[in-house]
Amino acid sequence: MNPFGVPETDALTVAARREQGDDFILLDVRESAELQIVNLGAEVLHLPLSQLAAEQLAAIPPELADKEQEIVVLCHHGSRSAQVVAYLRANGWTNVINLQGGIHAWAVMVDPSLPRY
Repeated sequence: MNPFGVPETDALTVAARREQGDDFILLDVRESAELQIVNLGAEVLHLPLSQLAAEQLAAIPPELADKEQEIVVLCHHGSRSAQVVAYLRANGWTNVINLQGGIHAWAVMVDPSLPRY
C-alpha cells in the first residue's frame, strides 16, 4: 500500500491484461518531456499531473467521462499517479488503480529494453 492508501496493481499484471485485450484505460500522468524519454504507446492516455493540478476537473478528457470505467494510472515511480488516483476517487471515479512502481517498474519487470531515468 502507498502513502495515499489507494489500491494498486503491479506492472506484470497490467502488461498481461493489456496483452489479453482487457478493457481498461492506461493513464500516464508524467510530463511531456518524460514521455519523450519513454512511453508505452499511442493507446496510452496522457494527462500530465501539472495540467490536472492547474485545471482540476476541467482537465479531465472525454475518455475519462465514465466514472465506472477501469483506469490504471502510472507515472515515473508511482507517487504522482497515487495522488491522481486519490484525487479521481475523491471526485467520484470508482474504479481507479495505481500502477505500483510506475514506468520504472514496467521497464524492470516487463520490458528491460525501455530506457530508465
